[in-house]
Amino acid sequence: MNISISEEVRARCPEAALGILQYEAQVAPSSSALLELFEHTLRELSECHTLDSIAQIPHIAATRSAYKALGKSPHEYRNAAEAMLRRIVKSNGLYHINNVVEINNLISVSSGYSIGSYDVSQLQGDVILARAGEGVHYEGIGKASVNIEYLPTLCDALGPFGNPTSDSQRAMIQKGRRSILSVLYTFDGKGDLELWLDRFSQLLRQWCGVDTVETRIV
Repeated sequence: MNISISEEVRARCPEAALGILQYEAQVAPSSSALLELFEHTLRELSECHTLDSIAQIPHIAATRSAYKALGKSPHEYRNAAEAMLRRIVKSNGLYHINNVVEINNLISVSSGYSIGSYDVSQLQGDVILARAGEGVHYEGIGKASVNIEYLPTLCDALGPFGNPTSDSQRAMIQKGRRSILSVLYTFDGKGDLELWLDRFSQLLRQWCGVDTVETRIV
């Protein structure tokens, strides 16, 4: 699968990059041990941050700046890492979905990168990160319609399917043996991506029955 970043996104957000993981996983409800790790990390993060400090986390701040550069309000459309950390600081917690999504969210809130994980069987052709056009919507996970206008959005031959704020229902991760594409969105360069790709890979091997993880940076 060829994955690239559009010229328009690169022009408006010169430090844009994508951390890519591809792997096969046994998607299942999270074990009690994984959930214990998950909740322990959330408790630690709630003690480290305030609502005011979250927007200053470097990777989150860079995503907010990218949204502005692309013409989207970062206040009205918060990136996923910021939105989840705000829930954590407010003591609202995060939903438990499945082992892959738990690890996706664990890495996201720990790093400040917004991350999406997608079912490869629901994707067609090459993938490009592009600026969504005026008035574009798609059916989101748990939402009837998500306004993705001007957001940096992953698109394949069938259309848009994911962005740093809210992913589409089409490629959502469901139970069973799945071929998965996980994407770390960054807008402040490639500096920390290798570290977090390695950490993500370790957790997938530990908790999701993953043998091999292919990683690369775009």
